[in-house]
Amino acid sequence: MLSVDGIPSENGIFQEVSQEVKNLQEDIKTGKFKNAYLLFGEEAYLKIQYKEKLIHALNPDDDTMNFTKYEGKGIEVREMIDLCETMPFFADHRVVLVENSGFFKNKCDELADYMKTLPDYLRLVFVEEEVDKRSRMYKAVKNCGRIVEFAKQDEKTLMRWAAGILAREGRKITTRDMELFLTKTGTDMGNIRMELEKLITYTMGQDIVTREDIEEICTTRTENKIFDMVRAVTERNQRRALDLYNDLLTLREPPMRILFLLSKQFRQMCLAKKMAGEGASQNEIATRLGVPSFVARNILACARAYSVEELEQAEEDFVDAEEAVKTGRLQDVLSVELLIVKYSTERKR
Repeated sequence: MLSVDGIPSENGIFQEVSQEVKNLQEDIKTGKFKNAYLLFGEEAYLKIQYKEKLIHALNPDDDTMNFTKYEGKGIEVREMIDLCETMPFFADHRVVLVENSGFFKNKCDELADYMKTLPDYLRLVFVEEEVDKRSRMYKAVKNCGRIVEFAKQDEKTLMRWAAGILAREGRKITTRDMELFLTKTGTDMGNIRMELEKLITYTMGQDIVTREDIEEICTTRTENKIFDMVRAVTERNQRRALDLYNDLLTLREPPMRILFLLSKQFRQMCLAKKMAGEGASQNEIATRLGVPSFVARNILACARAYSVEELEQAEEDFVDAEEAVKTGRLQDVLSVELLIVKYSTERKR
């Protein structure tokens, strides 16, 4: 069974975290806050969790008089600064939350200048998806506050985190079945958490979560349905590949999106096969492709069905198919079907 030592805490947030997060946790625990915070990064689930913890710690009584939220790229900077300059009403702090402002990607000199003279009562919290670490705003927050980046978690951490949540509910799972689970959910922690809740409810009264449970209750992302289709193609199982394609069309997936994802899978197979031929390890291939190691293993398995030359030809065929659709020479549904048929046809002996 999968080991879960040391990763999940009682509320499902990591115990083993970066120093940046530890510093934020300490601020929340002690109540000694910086004037400004910037939370950013690709891992939305953790970012949201810590944003909510920080805001609750800063504003435990949900005081609407001294809490203001700004969101989006149309924020009036002068208006926001004027609000920040307003003393809190019968409270120690004025809390201002700013989300997805774009201030850390686009030039915002007026606010960057203001960050040098923040009043002691102000607690300014920025939550962003992307930032430019060279920007004046990034440097300004770094000088007067705290910056915390929430990066995508690696597969081993995600597996142990998910297994830890299951363990708290009295469930165990094998490493291979956890790999299957993550293959279906992807690496987004919010989606993983949601699918775990479904799985826990479905397996009520069981000690072990099985492959059958996962297949029965967990939702497969479109990208993974595409991979199932690719696997059928590489196995020369033409009927199954076409059935899966029709299933995607029934789910109203646009043919051009299917073509894009199919092309991406074949590009990954081509690169993986070339790297394997040069002696690269599975982990090195996974890093280059930007996928978990077990996904790289599956890609390599599919790539064995073709030569490098065939995979390179497939890449050209996908580009040609897209061009044919865009110029009206080929209907979009048919373009994908023809590619599926071509690459799932048994080789002539």
